[in-house]
Amino acid sequence: MNNLATPEQITATWIVIILYMIAILFFVIRGALKIKSMSDYAVGNITFSPTAVGLALAASMTSAATFIINPGFIALYGLSGVLSFGIVMPLAIFGSLILMTKGFRKYGANVNALTMAQWMGKMYNSKAYALFFAFVSLLLITFIVLICVGLTQVLSNSLNADPVLVLASVIIFVFGYMMFGGANSMVYTNSIQAVLMFVVAIILLSSGTSYFEDGVSGFMGQLKSIGPNFSNWTDPDSLFFRDFFEIIFCQTVIGIAIVCQPHVITKSLLLKNEKDVNRYLIVGILVLVVFFQVVFVGLFARLYFPDLTVNGSTIPMDSIVSTYVVSRFPVYIGILVILGLISAGLSTLEGLIQSLSSSLTGDLFNPLFGKYFYKEDKRDKQEILVNKLMIVFLAIVSFVLSYQQLLSPNLSVGIFAQNGVYAYFSAAFVPVLFGMFVKEVQLKAVFSASITALVVHFGVYYGRFLPYMKETVNNPGIASTIAILSSLVVGFVLHYYTKQKSQNV
Repeated sequence: MNNLATPEQITATWIVIILYMIAILFFVIRGALKIKSMSDYAVGNITFSPTAVGLALAASMTSAATFIINPGFIALYGLSGVLSFGIVMPLAIFGSLILMTKGFRKYGANVNALTMAQWMGKMYNSKAYALFFAFVSLLLITFIVLICVGLTQVLSNSLNADPVLVLASVIIFVFGYMMFGGANSMVYTNSIQAVLMFVVAIILLSSGTSYFEDGVSGFMGQLKSIGPNFSNWTDPDSLFFRDFFEIIFCQTVIGIAIVCQPHVITKSLLLKNEKDVNRYLIVGILVLVVFFQVVFVGLFARLYFPDLTVNGSTIPMDSIVSTYVVSRFPVYIGILVILGLISAGLSTLEGLIQSLSSSLTGDLFNPLFGKYFYKEDKRDKQEILVNKLMIVFLAIVSFVLSYQQLLSPNLSVGIFAQNGVYAYFSAAFVPVLFGMFVKEVQLKAVFSASITALVVHFGVYYGRFLPYMKETVNNPGIASTIAILSSLVVGFVLHYYTKQKSQNV
């Protein structure tokens, strides 16, 4: 820890964080008073405006990864990372959101699905498939870990505090209030967080205006001075942006499939009317356009710290943005930016805790142990209690894994998170796609496709089968791309095989 924050910064940061915590608790208590069942916790019982839900979508899609971790990759590798994370992936995400949201919402609303695993089980009429996806959803804990580490880096740098104590405090506070709030409070807090994140995104992006005094060519010249590949659209010497296959093809596939995360695609279930979907998408996408450009800050941070050191110490990749903020901005603007970075983390963390705990309760605990535990006249209260225990379980696991990533990350916690999250949506992509666009799909086809995706993803990543996967740190996006394409082939082949077989009978 570099202890860059001044006493004035530390005091101001503490005051703002305490006020922020009070505001969050106000909305949590307000939302918790309306929760009477797990349905209320998972999708809410309040009618939300499509604008509020659209802001919540933007906030939960652009997490600590977009605002804190991904700019670190750009600080290391330059424009090739901007093309990958700031242009290609967002375009693929927007197209996928528009295409998939309407179909998913239509079916989810009709069958009253509360979670992704429930949607799968009801779509394919299989409790076993729902149970399978409840287990697979545990992979999303890796994303929770990324956010916890990102928040810890920001807060420990801005408070000159011990990272382990900060990590414990973040987990106790956030997981604690999420035991009570659920969807009712989350949409409100996410909307406020999105507005704050928007303001901070503008501040961060405007922090690099001085580098454009000699125009774009002058800016490019400064980037070129960092290194021979820093101003190029590909970087053969990097670990993630070596060529256009990795930057464009893989990121397009990932961007399309990434929408199949429960805290993203299930947001549309919060809308009570079909006519609200278009405004929800327009608001969400317009705000996301700005949020995704925050990766440019990685370039500004590298120009500010050309050798990525401060006070003689190398800046860890996951700390580059927080170190830049503490060093670059005056106290009160810096405090606002820190608040925005915290919001970026909390907005997604809340969504992940809410969707994952709901799934572990409804799709894992209930079918396996519900008949032994619940009494019919007290079921709603007992189910909410089980959900709280699931949140405690998630908190403990998240702390242990986050602590390990703080001490010894494999370059970045982003790699750890991508490996888990990418495996999850690789398995989810075919069943979601087929459920909306392919008729008369048999369970065998999608179940086999999901298992294929998981086996191929982890097989390619840990087996290092491809030339791209021979480095000390490998790109989970390549493993996920191969997994998604393999699962598509398996899904389509089995679908048409079973269809032909049934027609011939």
